[in-house]
Amino acid sequence: MADDGVKYETRTVRTIRGTESRAAAKWEKAGWEVLSQSQGKLQTELTIRRPQPKTPWRLYAVGGGALAIVIIAGIIGGIIGESSDVETAGPSTDSASQTTSPPRETPFQEPTPSSAPPAEQVVLTADNNEEFAAILALGDTCDDSIAAFAEKYRGQTLAFAASIGAMANHNGYSTRYDILISAGDYSETSAWGPAFQFRDVNTTFDLHYSGNAPDTIGVGTNLLVTAEVDQYEPNSCLFLLEPVETAFR
Repeated sequence: MADDGVKYETRTVRTIRGTESRAAAKWEKAGWEVLSQSQGKLQTELTIRRPQPKTPWRLYAVGGGALAIVIIAGIIGGIIGESSDVETAGPSTDSASQTTSPPRETPFQEPTPSSAPPAEQVVLTADNNEEFAAILALGDTCDDSIAAFAEKYRGQTLAFAASIGAMANHNGYSTRYDILISAGDYSETSAWGPAFQFRDVNTTFDLHYSGNAPDTIGVGTNLLVTAEVDQYEPNSCLFLLEPVETAFR
């Protein structure tokens, strides 16, 4: 589509993978247009733009006149200052140069080492985090330790073997889903760990598939889930996650 001579302001913003839809909606609500997405391992860069506001010609005229006044005032002030310097400056003396002490040498100082860059965030698994291993083995989705874990590790990334226990349309939308995730392989008779949930997700884009993906997914599909801790809801006993990467096994 032609821009009709409109000038745009372009910006690049970052968001956690899996939250691109929310971020795009926020920027579009603020008047920005999403041009492209570039996904990284944990973050996605969104390139956005919006039309630059046009400045009325009257404002240019007023601004130009004000600038001219400032320039003229500066020139006059400089001339007056130079005249004053000429009138008040006295003759230099040799004694002043004779009494001037030589410059002192600045002692050498070792450069202060810059602080080390922050370590890359560790992805929590049952192998490297005992607390995560413990809640994955629970049989009670309302256990108090789940709420404590979610609060302590909110915003961090988890990775674990999982399966889809249930799927339902989100608020009646045909392409948005609430997906219940259980730890381990799918079973019709038992489920382990918290009641993880991907809420209000599109199964085409929001789950960020890697590797070979089947044509459809549903109850009973076994997964390898990488996701960010969102929050635990004590009333529903649901542990909400934001998907980062989903693989099939």
